[in-house]
Amino acid sequence: MTDTKCGYVSLIGEPNAGKSTLMNHMVGAKVSIVTHKVQTTRARIRGIAIEGNTQLVFVDTPGLFQTRRNLDKAMVAAAWSGAGDGDVVVLLIEAHRGITKGTEMILEGLGKRLRPKQKIVLAINKIDMVKAEKLLALTKSINDMFEFEETFMISAEKGFGIKELRTYLAANMPEGPWLYPEDQIADVPMRMIAAETTREKLMLRLHQELPYFLTVETTGWEKKKDGSVRIDQIVYVIRERHKGIALGPKGETIKAVSIASRTELKNLVGAEVHLFIQIKVRPKWENEAERFTEMGLDFSDTKK
Repeated sequence: MTDTKCGYVSLIGEPNAGKSTLMNHMVGAKVSIVTHKVQTTRARIRGIAIEGNTQLVFVDTPGLFQTRRNLDKAMVAAAWSGAGDGDVVVLLIEAHRGITKGTEMILEGLGKRLRPKQKIVLAINKIDMVKAEKLLALTKSINDMFEFEETFMISAEKGFGIKELRTYLAANMPEGPWLYPEDQIADVPMRMIAAETTREKLMLRLHQELPYFLTVETTGWEKKKDGSVRIDQIVYVIRERHKGIALGPKGETIKAVSIASRTELKNLVGAEVHLFIQIKVRPKWENEAERFTEMGLDFSDTKK
């Protein structure tokens, strides 16, 4: 008999439902990028939190949506795979959007794809955006559609209801030793976190469709004698004109992205960071297995 508990919490939902924000809040640090754009998260990212004698391993999955491109297929496959790993699955929906077609698709998938007796709870997010009567009606409607273990009213951004959800999750984890050191907050290579950090800054500055047609890879990571770190990255875009947009007038866009990314990475690494970013045109990067591997996705999922 052990006096510690440890388990996985899978966060699923439509794009932009607040999964990354919730995980970052639970962990107490930014381990998953957050933007106002949908489909920000591409790979499964694990954040680690401690609640009493329990270690909670949060799996932030890509949003579930109708697929078109190879990248879409791999992202959705990663999301369902991540859901299957959870001792508890938390479905996030946005209070102001209610039960969408996407939510209905996920509810149907929950009944077909997950393990028998796997605990599934509902977290209605952004509750500060709707009135109480609408919230109660939504809660009843969705619980009539699916039998959740529990329902939580939260605001991942403002922290409402997070403590209650966290307490529930800790109480429902299996007994066992912790999987990670107490001071570890993520199970993601720093190279990937660095690439995702730069991609976040690009997404925040670029508009329309371009952010979805680029990817960032960390190609070099060198610790210098003075303790600083040199990080080399490549931003891949699919068209020559996209390269010009990412660079910006006189290189102003990529310069601003580099400064913002370097500042955040300096805090994460705990040392001075020298960041060097190149932009390259690679028209078919979405069909290259190496690009998917770098993002933590399985290219074979695009063939299913």
